[in-house]
Amino acid sequence: MPENIFVLGLDEQNLRTLGELPHLADYRFYPLLSIDELQSGDAVPLRELLDKAIAQLESFPGSVDAIVGYWDFPVSSMVPMLCARFGLRSADLEAVVKCEHKYWSRVEQHKVIDEHPRFGLVDLEHNGGLPEHLDFPVWLKPVKSASSELAFKVTDQAELDNATTEIREGIGRLGKPFEFVLEQLDLPHEIAEIGGQACLAEQAVGGVQLTVEGYVFGGRVQAYGVVDSVNYPDSTSFLRYQYPSSLPESVTTRAIELSERVIRQIGLDNSAFNIEFFWDSDTDRINLLEVNPRHSQSHAMLFEYVDGVPNHQCMVRLALGRDPELPRRAGEYGCAAKWFLRRFTDGVVRRIPTDGEIAHAEREVPGATVRVVPAEGKRLSEMVGQDAYSYELADIFIGASDETELIRKYERCVELLPFEFDD
Repeated sequence: MPENIFVLGLDEQNLRTLGELPHLADYRFYPLLSIDELQSGDAVPLRELLDKAIAQLESFPGSVDAIVGYWDFPVSSMVPMLCARFGLRSADLEAVVKCEHKYWSRVEQHKVIDEHPRFGLVDLEHNGGLPEHLDFPVWLKPVKSASSELAFKVTDQAELDNATTEIREGIGRLGKPFEFVLEQLDLPHEIAEIGGQACLAEQAVGGVQLTVEGYVFGGRVQAYGVVDSVNYPDSTSFLRYQYPSSLPESVTTRAIELSERVIRQIGLDNSAFNIEFFWDSDTDRINLLEVNPRHSQSHAMLFEYVDGVPNHQCMVRLALGRDPELPRRAGEYGCAAKWFLRRFTDGVVRRIPTDGEIAHAEREVPGATVRVVPAEGKRLSEMVGQDAYSYELADIFIGASDETELIRKYERCVELLPFEFDD
């Protein structure tokens, strides 16, 4: 009989991507809560979401064989909590939280590697200064955030004061429900004192950004790909994710080795992961940026284009207790990218591309898939999950033979996708 797999926040695009998996006849995918329920609002109602998910699962007439998710918090924390409730396979909640709590994650990383920025806590209540061992510029961020939400690069005390004020006003949206997650664990004293609504400062580091994608199965850590993250010029906002990495093999090999050491220290098992790094080509130094206890759904189509199977394969097979069995370089294209079409000033969206215009762009540019982000009439600054410096207009996935063709295809897509705004 097909196995019943419940997907937290299942959306149309990822349902199509799941439909590209091998052994598809063996699976039945069901949505478990909507993405709007899980990620919108002034505060994430985690207790209510868990109760609602449990009620839906308990009322299901068949067997519940797996519960999975590819989104950041609260989905990433809900998966192990729900799996424990229903006796299903997943990562341990404590290991997941060690990844998600940015300060706790740094403490664990520091036990086994030195390749990370200096870090410390900032007093949000009194708009305090930097920890003594840090200097401007630094990145300021809540210990629990998602999609660069409330992350600020600050270069002096005035910017620090402004950033701490903004973080203090918005930190509860994810911080309060994250504290509920922390309550489920027997925390070390240091982490219990900090809680889920603290603010982390990290020494700013630079270079080329890359992400190691991997999984842990039966205690064995396996990296299966490295993805480059390319920013807009003179900006910290992403322009595209590109696979495979164009960086020297010596760099990607070191990043993979560092990833394996950190994942073993954290104790993550039966889980996908992705770990972000910076590599400074001038000094040849690598710095670990962030550990995520899930695969990146933003990279799923890139792996499908190049390797032949989306990395959702990891999530599904691990949840069923099976090795992911990922192919390599069996796809249609030599490289692929997820492009972020952005606007860097606020405005009200007066026109987005029609369904017909999107379909025409996808026909005109073979290997392109377009997802428009805002709705007409929406003010860009009111969208959830945006970074501090820009607003996503569209995600454009493209496969190509090489980077030159990749760029040409993207530029043609942008020409075919009309947006209009009122400033």
